[in-house]
Amino acid sequence: MKNLLNAGVGPGLVWLALLSIILLPSPATATSKTAQAGNVKAELAYQKANTELTQFNDLRLKITRGGKTLLDQPLPDSEGNWPLVALGTDWAKENAQAAFQVRDLDGNQEPEVLIDLFTGGAHCCTYTLIYRYNPKTQTYSADRFEWGNGGYQLQDLDKNGVPEFNGRNDAFAYAFGSYAASGYPLQIWQYRQGKMVDVTRQYPKLIHNDAYFWWQTFVERQNDGVEYGKGALAAYLADKYLLGQGQDGWQKVQKAYKGPDRQQYFTELRRFLRQTGYISGKSR
Repeated sequence: MKNLLNAGVGPGLVWLALLSIILLPSPATATSKTAQAGNVKAELAYQKANTELTQFNDLRLKITRGGKTLLDQPLPDSEGNWPLVALGTDWAKENAQAAFQVRDLDGNQEPEVLIDLFTGGAHCCTYTLIYRYNPKTQTYSADRFEWGNGGYQLQDLDKNGVPEFNGRNDAFAYAFGSYAASGYPLQIWQYRQGKMVDVTRQYPKLIHNDAYFWWQTFVERQNDGVEYGKGALAAYLADKYLLGQGQDGWQKVQKAYKGPDRQQYFTELRRFLRQTGYISGKSR
């Protein structure tokens, strides 16, 4: 500043020059993350813009197998989305247990590359890109799986060496009330050669624990408003149907819910559970 003043530049212009420097957007910083399993290595590169709202651009994935590069291209439709592995917030850490890794997801001895991303927004949306190897073409292709408002935990629930995607059924979001009042029943998937298969019914103990959780949630929150009760009971009844105890669940729900829209709620709940596959054609 002293040199500027000595050059005959007025103080006002000096401060204006300094302010313009401060307000200039900082250049994007290039970052990369690496994950590996066996002879498969993946490198996720991205540009992070230093703005008040975190922005990520130029997301690119490189996969090498046995030292040979088989894929090096931008992530599909990901521009502006947030790779969870790059976020340092508590929320991201809690929801990013498998944010970027190389792992055999279907037990075929061939690791897949998994990347979790977040589209931004108050409640939505997270999704996963899974890259799998095709031995015939010796290339990798991507499959996209949507999680909606929630995420998942990648866990080997039955200790057989093949992990499960332990999550929640996002179809229940806003079904009977606000996001905060919605209940989300347990939903578990397995990845099998490019597809997610719902295997929730294979874990009755977890379903039972989830049903108990939603019933207790109803008991504790029913005085917070009608919609809180409806959301919790919907998740509870979904779990009961998964356990083959739909009739018992209905008896408890009909006895417990005292809202002024009882009959309308029961009708809508039955229709919704049928549409989402919890009530089969033969079930009542």
